[in-house]
Amino acid sequence: MRVITGSARGARLETLSGLETRPTAERVKEALFSSIQFELEGRRVLDLFAGSGQLGIESLSRGAALAVFVDQSADAVKIIKANLTHTRLFEKARVLETEAELFLARAPETYDVIFLDPPYHHGFLEKLLPHAAAHLSAHGVLVAEGAKDDSMPEAVGDLRLVQKKSYGKTAIGFYRGKDVDVSCH
Repeated sequence: MRVITGSARGARLETLSGLETRPTAERVKEALFSSIQFELEGRRVLDLFAGSGQLGIESLSRGAALAVFVDQSADAVKIIKANLTHTRLFEKARVLETEAELFLARAPETYDVIFLDPPYHHGFLEKLLPHAAAHLSAHGVLVAEGAKDDSMPEAVGDLRLVQKKSYGKTAIGFYRGKDVDVSCH
């Protein structure tokens, strides 16, 4: 797995071995970032269920001002920190070892881009979407990744599902505020 473009372009990222973490496939990551490529420069990013940190690192490489990485696994946190050091992006990052739900319950900040990529088929996506939505800035985008057959609600609080794309067994949903003009994205 490599960083696609930006300041860390081509850098190889380490991943956790085993089945506990499921990295976003390269073609899914490329499609995801082509959809939001103009929304990253100078923005604040939240990477929930960060795993290897590849989504937040890709965002930082493309000019995001800050990325907060949240994962409950100590091993994942070690990998994220190693990947941030390797890509020389550590100074723009905060890495937290905690459960996503606990983080969302306590965090006062809002973010311009939120990646929500929980384990598939455990109900985390529907459960955490409203909590994550509460931390999205007014003109931000929440990118939810789930199994193709996982439910993605059409609306979550003030957000609506504006686009859903499927790639094999994976689905990506893009949520935006109801008042955001999606024609400019």
